[in-house]
Amino acid sequence: MAAEVALVDDPSPDDRAAILRGLVAFNDERFGPSDIRPLAVLLRDEAGETIGGLWGRTTYGWLYVELLFVPEGLRGRGLGARLLAEAERAAAERGATNAWIDCFGQVNRDVYVRCGYEVFGALPGMPPGETRYFLKKAL
Repeated sequence: MAAEVALVDDPSPDDRAAILRGLVAFNDERFGPSDIRPLAVLLRDEAGETIGGLWGRTTYGWLYVELLFVPEGLRGRGLGARLLAEAERAAAERGATNAWIDCFGQVNRDVYVRCGYEVFGALPGMPPGETRYFLKKAL
């Protein structure tokens, strides 16, 4: 089999899907079925438009929270904690026993710590002048 290495600045969704298909098949063969499933908890405005929320997935008994966003005007009302709690509940129903998330900065880290997460890793200088934190929680 021949292959060419190509650096691409604008990869397509099909490019990502091809990589993901191969990786999931490899992991499923090596580690057993991943049962990877998307999970979203959305914040919608009065018109029904999505304005924020949580985007993640469950796999191998874990919830991974990839994205969590609450619009600035809605912050401080406990919506982030509610999004997390709903995702954790749904993940537990799927059989997940743990969750993990990463974030930038101490302020964001502290929000997740208040929600029961604990830091298990950090990348100082990511982004410059800040730290990227990795947190986990037993469900």
